[in-house]
Amino acid sequence: MSTKLLNRFALVTFLAAAPLALAACDNKGPAERAGEKIDDAAERAGDQLEDAGDKIEDRLDRARD
Repeated sequence: MSTKLLNRFALVTFLAAAPLALAACDNKGPAERAGEKIDDAAERAGDQLEDAGDKIEDRLDRARD
């Protein structure tokens, strides 16, 4: 086989496989789903801490008045 033919074969193989590889990226594995759950939980915890801090600040303001 010539180098030119081999290069074309490699290019055609790559172009045929690329859409399959990209489609596989859409499927989330168990580790990615677990990571998203952890991220969501951390965000909710941060929101709750922020809300608690706001309540404390409000109560301190009222106590000063």
